Amino acid sequence: MDHETSTGHVTRKTVLRAALAAGMAAPAVLMGVPALARTLTAGEAAPALTPECDDGDDPTPQQTEGPYFKPNSPLRSSLLEAGTTGVRLTVSGYVFGLACRPISGVLLDFWQADVNGAYDNTGFRFRGHQFTDAAGAFKLTTIVPGLYPGRTRHIHVKVQAPGRPVLTTQLYFPGEPRNNTDTIFDPRLLMTVRDAGGAREAAFDFVLNVPQDPGPTPTPTPTGVPGGTWAAGTGYRAGDAVTYGGLGYVCLQAHTAQAGWEPPNVPALWRTA
Repeated sequence: MDHETSTGHVTRKTVLRAALAAGMAAPAVLMGVPALARTLTAGEAAPALTPECDDGDDPTPQQTEGPYFKPNSPLRSSLLEAGTTGVRLTVSGYVFGLACRPISGVLLDFWQADVNGAYDNTGFRFRGHQFTDAAGAFKLTTIVPGLYPGRTRHIHVKVQAPGRPVLTTQLYFPGEPRNNTDTIFDPRLLMTVRDAGGAREAAFDFVLNVPQDPGPTPTPTPTGVPGGTWAAGTGYRAGDAVTYGGLGYVCLQAHTAQAGWEPPNVPALWRTA
């Protein structure tokens, strides 16, 4: 889930989610909903979240590979095939390093059970790999997996940044009765999930053990606003030009400007002219 640090500055993750909501070219399933509420059953307490991405955070925990991983899965972001049955599910998110900077070109290899809880061990049904885009984003289109004997509902994934070790882990669904009895289940690996017109939409952000230069930190709007044509509350389109603090900027993604999104602070939305 998105948050701001105790110092009050907007985190890189918040900026990415905000840009996403504003129409940035990233997983469309979360367009306009930068944070998804957890689905909890009556009386269920919210579990510990997977590590939120802020500077210096811990990486996403690893889990067992299980007996059904197969190498050489096809390159594809959709695991749906002709005749696929089950509740449609879209999982999207970002991959960050330890300084909360997104990582492009990360390999994500997903595999899961079908609607009946069975794994395809002869072919590649419900198996596929993809790579994060330039913004560190990924999107998987699949179905809600069935229940495998002895386990709660889950999706397997291997995540590997270029030239770095592989993280093998699993993603889980909130509100599942078997979460309480599955000895492998880890609440830090819960996705955020919501219903969407007969389908389901989920989000999860991975934090890899990849050292990074923290880079520039977004800062709040200064008290004395520098001169220029940029203005909060204005709707900008890709290609629009503004000035701010004596420099010119060109809009990269359509969005409505907000305090904290000044051009120098959000390179995902503006580039220098």
